[in-house]
Amino acid sequence: MSTKSTPGIDESGAIDHPSRSDGFVRGLSGLIGGPLGDHAVIRDRPSGGRGRFWTAVRIVLALTCLTLTLHWVQKSPCQDGAWVNNQQYTRFCYTDVLALYYAERLNEGAVPYRDHPVEYPVLTGYFMGALGLPVHSAGEGNPDINQGQWFYNLNALVLGALALATVMVLLSLRRRRPWDAAMFALSPALLLTATVNWDFLAIGLAALGLLVWARTRDDRTGLTLAILSGVLLGLGGAAKMWPLFLLGPILVLAIRANRVRAAVLSIIAAAVTVVLVNLPVAIPYRENWNRFFELNTERPIDWGTLWYIGRYLDGKFGDPASIGPFQWLDANIPTLNYLSYALFGLACLAIGALALLAPRRPRLAQLAFLVVAAFLIFSKVWSQQFVLWMLPLVVLARPKWGAFLAWQIAEVGYFVAFYAELLGAATSTSVIPEGVFVLAASLRLATVVTLCVLVVREILHPEQDAVRRNYADDPDGGLLDGTPDAPWLDRFRSRRPAPTPTPVPTA
Repeated sequence: MSTKSTPGIDESGAIDHPSRSDGFVRGLSGLIGGPLGDHAVIRDRPSGGRGRFWTAVRIVLALTCLTLTLHWVQKSPCQDGAWVNNQQYTRFCYTDVLALYYAERLNEGAVPYRDHPVEYPVLTGYFMGALGLPVHSAGEGNPDINQGQWFYNLNALVLGALALATVMVLLSLRRRRPWDAAMFALSPALLLTATVNWDFLAIGLAALGLLVWARTRDDRTGLTLAILSGVLLGLGGAAKMWPLFLLGPILVLAIRANRVRAAVLSIIAAAVTVVLVNLPVAIPYRENWNRFFELNTERPIDWGTLWYIGRYLDGKFGDPASIGPFQWLDANIPTLNYLSYALFGLACLAIGALALLAPRRPRLAQLAFLVVAAFLIFSKVWSQQFVLWMLPLVVLARPKWGAFLAWQIAEVGYFVAFYAELLGAATSTSVIPEGVFVLAASLRLATVVTLCVLVVREILHPEQDAVRRNYADDPDGGLLDGTPDAPWLDRFRSRRPAPTPTPVPTA
């Protein structure tokens, strides 16, 4: 094996520098003098004495705070709740947090689930009530305050703290690659959608669950941490369902590494957590609790999804005298549900097969990103803020700026087109042609699929994986990190027939 060093790879375990390791950043660095030199003095981690204050970690944290502050400014025109002349759409500042303070009757002191049904999983409902009811109580004693504005700002503060916790998890998982977290900190998606809904509650819990799993080891303490990881992922799943999907990659990788016990304990802990969080509502207020499941069962094709694009193409290019397949699905919701679930299930099976048969065991973040992305690709609902679900996962799975920025640009384009559609629906006047919106949705879908293809390629060719340039195996893998494959996998490979050699033509 060659011992020649590669630019940007520091075999001693020092900090990675993107201007040397990332081709896209290296090209941009030419505008300010070129990449970091071989003889540059780096003082991010001084061996003695005082280093510089603005280390990579502090810069990333400061950038995250700056982005969240700019997000708050961007949403400020809507904070008073006086949405006149559709300013929530013309100024791109709509947020469910403020709208649902009134729609869920929190402004009246209604207790979620007890007094009315809630369209979200229970932990999100608890969260809404925990912040909303004190605001209502304070408003009763002081009628001069704007309850909706106070509620939004309180939520923005807590959700911003969860976003900071998420970036701190990224920094903790990538101590040798702190600049990777700058992708999260500078993300346009974070700037535009951080408090559109309560998604950072689930994201923060899922990130903490992954961090705890990364600390597991094959001993009693490690198994305890596996249980704690499952509890955190279960809490995330009780807020938004998708964090539970991360347990699948953990299990498949544990099977390949013959470390199933910890993964099973984590899955059991997650399941018990979800049940315990739901029971206080599901038993006494079953009908109100069931609203979330009813809504997801009954919802038709939503804007911007794969199915929406197909329905548009049916109407544009199909036979006007007949109903196209996507149009038919929109009128037959149960079949649409089954098909969506089936495609996601098949995608998960393919990802599982990839995890077991890849030449080297994939990293946990790679599989986690693929599973969540597959869910969104085939889902009949893809809300604007769902981009945040993939954001920390793609930073961990594929920390390369080129394709990431292309995806973010596509997300910004979709964000603008989506608000134009909202404005058109509110005014019954077309703002942009529907084809433009479909194009924006298609570009978003295409960039996510491209990221998936690139991640799969790096799983099949691990020498192209940027993270493995600084880590021997999987820094997120916990007890799986550095563990050899199970003996049965080696036996399976030894029984596979050798490839037939290609005959060499003779002159």
